[in-house]
Amino acid sequence: MTAELVRGQNHPLSRNRVEIRVSAGAAVLALAATADEGGRLAGPRALAHPGARALPGLEVPDRVGDRHRFTVDLDAVGTEVHHVRVLLVLPPGGPARFGAVAVPHVAVADPEGAELAGYTVTGLDSESAVVALELYRRQAAWKVRAVGQGYAGGLGALLADAGLAGPAAAELTAAALGLVASGDVTLASLPTGGAPTLPRGTRAPQDPAQGPAAPPPGPPDPLPAAGAVAGAAAAAAATAPVAAGGPPTIDYAHPRRRRTTAEAPEPAPRAAPATAPGEPPRPVAGDASGWSMDERLYNQVWGMFEDLARSVAAYRSAVDFADSRLDRELDAALADPRHRLGGSGDAARDTARARRDDLVAQARAVLDRDLVQLSAEAEVVEPALPAAYARWAAPVWHGEAVPEEGPLALRLGDLSLPERPGLRIPMLMRLPLERGLWVDNGRTGSEAAMTMDTERLRRLAMDMAVAHAARLLAVHPAGRFAVHVIDAAGAGAASLAPLVRAGVLAAPPAAGSAGVTRTLELLTRRVDLVQMALRAGSPEDLPPDVDRAEQLLVVHDFPHGFDDRAVTRLRYLADEGPAVGVHLLMVADRDEASAYGPLLDPLWRSLMRLSPVPDGHLADPWVQHAWTFEPDLPPPGSRVLDQALERVARARRSSRG
Repeated sequence: MTAELVRGQNHPLSRNRVEIRVSAGAAVLALAATADEGGRLAGPRALAHPGARALPGLEVPDRVGDRHRFTVDLDAVGTEVHHVRVLLVLPPGGPARFGAVAVPHVAVADPEGAELAGYTVTGLDSESAVVALELYRRQAAWKVRAVGQGYAGGLGALLADAGLAGPAAAELTAAALGLVASGDVTLASLPTGGAPTLPRGTRAPQDPAQGPAAPPPGPPDPLPAAGAVAGAAAAAAATAPVAAGGPPTIDYAHPRRRRTTAEAPEPAPRAAPATAPGEPPRPVAGDASGWSMDERLYNQVWGMFEDLARSVAAYRSAVDFADSRLDRELDAALADPRHRLGGSGDAARDTARARRDDLVAQARAVLDRDLVQLSAEAEVVEPALPAAYARWAAPVWHGEAVPEEGPLALRLGDLSLPERPGLRIPMLMRLPLERGLWVDNGRTGSEAAMTMDTERLRRLAMDMAVAHAARLLAVHPAGRFAVHVIDAAGAGAASLAPLVRAGVLAAPPAAGSAGVTRTLELLTRRVDLVQMALRAGSPEDLPPDVDRAEQLLVVHDFPHGFDDRAVTRLRYLADEGPAVGVHLLMVADRDEASAYGPLLDPLWRSLMRLSPVPDGHLADPWVQHAWTFEPDLPPPGSRVLDQALERVARARRSSRG
């Protein structure tokens, strides 16, 4: 049975040799692009087009047409290829946008001709190029995902978004479309302007607002990937602001890494075979690719994050569609004069509700299947995580080993969705910190915080900041990180006690306005000197009193103890510090800082807001779900944080001796 997908849904492929079928309402170019695990095109040779039709394992059509068929052999595409994308492009001389023609349909079929999955690309308007769907590798198996990402800027914009630089994208676009413009590529068939051939029982919506196409009458089988990022992504997880008023997105983009041609990535362990035909492979920790086990686990967490986001998106999309279809059918039943007498109206309404419930039940069954697989993967991955990614309660924190190099990312807490609150994905922020952190100790905007005592909330927020600082120190080599603290009123002394007791701070916590000024002057001077050294081309030519370690400044109870000059310096550190190794971690209530007016708004927007209590204020970069963030703190009564700081202190003494 064909699985008719909607945008974001995934489906497993039972064959590695498949046929791609394209049916469009106008003449289009059907292209194919291959990408690495991060989704980036390796270069101009990663695109198959009429001027260069063949890539390992695939060959695209050499002509423009409204019907296309070509095969893809996934066993032959190469181990470095993790994505094979099907691109549809409107050629010169035809319609300028997909919104002016009937919606295209793309299907994946087995060699015998039976369709495995199909996708009607709805919702397009001004776009002239679209990534229709992609075949992607996951746990030694391949799956198909409905993408539907359109580009009003055409093929050039699509290629630029996939990682090709401007000139390279422009040259490749000219090469792909130039033959069409010159007449060297012929039409396979003239566009008819009619609707493309769609699977039986599928109706394309008349308006994008009506939602995705209806599934066929039989039970659909859209299986989103169970554990994929793709590894958000790993949703660092760094974040980037979205449109005004929206939540910040968690971007699990891969951290920058210098690679030389002499390096070769360590092969990822192959997943264990399925226990029975048709069952998914058993999860394996570190099954993503990478240069080390830490990197593979990082990428795997990114993949789990993306898979959960897309699986839930598919379920919610199906529920929304079922609800909207129910409303239309109920309106139609009420408007039909034949249903106003007798019991036919009640029967029509009962039938409509039954159809809605059946569709929702089918979607929930698919979601539950994915959640079971993702839960199984989480159970395997969580115990294998290194200290930088692991919960404070994990056994790895009881080891005595001192790290020899810094980690790729840092765990800030856990993320979950209401469909399965118990399935928690680690929230990882990539290192070095490209954005500062802000632990919100205020009650505004958080239902959970509103129910808590103010003093308890403030203590919890400071405990959380101290835990992050201690983790940074513990997962870096001795002397690689230095931590400064501003606690102007001394209100955070109880939380700071473990750091002070272990003697791992760069200086005692700064108190009073004089301490605030002294600490900010020290770090501002470091930023200025490092910037001047970099501009002069001699980054090592620094005064001997400048600490070359990465610096973290923890500010408690801002703006207490800050005058206008100190506020200006703090904003300077937030803006300029990360690029030269000075990072900011604030514990503050934004409402209390409102006395400074809108001048501080850029500061708050530049920081990654975290809540010391479970709170749904973060979004993923794919479908913008509101994720529940839950902080990770040492277990009550545990000495794990003290023991970690004692190891840091011993390692520092050994390195100095």
